[in-house]
Amino acid sequence: MEEKQYLTVTALTKYIKYKFDKDAHLKNVLLKGEISNFKHHSRGHFYFTLKDKKAQISAIMFASSSKKVLFRPMDGMSVLIEGYITVYEANGGYQIYVKSMNEDGLGDLYLAYEQLKKKLSNEGIFDERHKKVIPRFPKTIAVLTSPTGAAVRDIINIVNRRYPLAKIIVYPTLVQGEFAKDSIITQIKKVNMDNLCDVIILGRGGGSIEDLWPFNEELVAYEIFNSKVPIISSVGHETDFTISDFVADLRAPTPSGGAELAVPNQDDLKAYLTSINNQNRLALSRLLKQKQNSLNNISKSYIFRDPLRITEQKSRNLDHLNQKLQLLHPGNLLRKSQQDIKLQTKRMQDYYLRILNKKQNSYILKLNKLELLNPLSIMKKGYSVTKLNNKIVKNITDVSSNDNINILVTDGVITARVIETRKDDL
Repeated sequence: MEEKQYLTVTALTKYIKYKFDKDAHLKNVLLKGEISNFKHHSRGHFYFTLKDKKAQISAIMFASSSKKVLFRPMDGMSVLIEGYITVYEANGGYQIYVKSMNEDGLGDLYLAYEQLKKKLSNEGIFDERHKKVIPRFPKTIAVLTSPTGAAVRDIINIVNRRYPLAKIIVYPTLVQGEFAKDSIITQIKKVNMDNLCDVIILGRGGGSIEDLWPFNEELVAYEIFNSKVPIISSVGHETDFTISDFVADLRAPTPSGGAELAVPNQDDLKAYLTSINNQNRLALSRLLKQKQNSLNNISKSYIFRDPLRITEQKSRNLDHLNQKLQLLHPGNLLRKSQQDIKLQTKRMQDYYLRILNKKQNSYILKLNKLELLNPLSIMKKGYSVTKLNNKIVKNITDVSSNDNINILVTDGVITARVIETRKDDL
């Protein structure tokens, strides 16, 4: 009986790789597909999956070739690539090593993502004014993710380490696949109906755009927006952005980051409390020292050395107040007012008497002056006034012979006729 020959896995893999490498059809392959799960290594290499609706293939583009790419590859982008197919012995998988890459356009999922993002943005549900405040010290946290994945373990471990006072309720949620959308919506509704939690951590680990698609569903976005309990979206890796990230009240780069944002760090709180305690001790010490100094100063004051000085001072103040009260007593104020009125009345009387005397003296003086100028006073000395037709005769030319004239004397009027006129030299 012939003995069977068994190959090692390494030998079989090397044989398969040899077959791939010798196949002329696989040495220069032109492919068209959509980028998914794209990673840009720090050394410049591109790692991604190239897929269509029914299949996918792993792809790698080394830095020597990737630096010639003139655009920025991203998930959902449709590209045209040229490369060769070989087997990666470490995992036994085949992959394409890309030598060149050109844009072909955006894939269907990426276009749907951009269209929904634009629609919801125009509706305003991404606006900051709608964001609810994440409680600083949550009592209970709802975790909506797969109960068996690494994400839920990371979240629980981080929350328990950072803030063990918080209670965690895991709401088992499908986060990938056809029914994930309905599961997410149902669990968000349940958290709000239970009304037990202060904040929700919604998320999952990284994956392709297809894996993360439940978090890009329109109905999921509306449910997150309508939740009364604030939601932290923690989907994928730091470079992954989903619609849930934009509509949630806070976005975390990873599920672990979501746990860190949901609760404070107890070490920071302890350090803060220690700092506050030290500050309070220092402030209290300063206050006690200040009060002690004040007490020492008071104990040395004259009040304690000679207490009677207090009563003396108060007595002087009392006398002063009594004097002021006497001055302000209504009877005293009335008497003072009466005295003031009498004084003011006398001053007014004296003032009017002086004015009256002054006016009388002025009147007599003016009357004497008028008397000197009065024609009647002159006529009493023998002078008279002659009028013709009620006009005073001043010259001989004012009258003619036979004119009837009136001569006014002190006790009446003399009527006469002009016989003649002559001019005399006086």
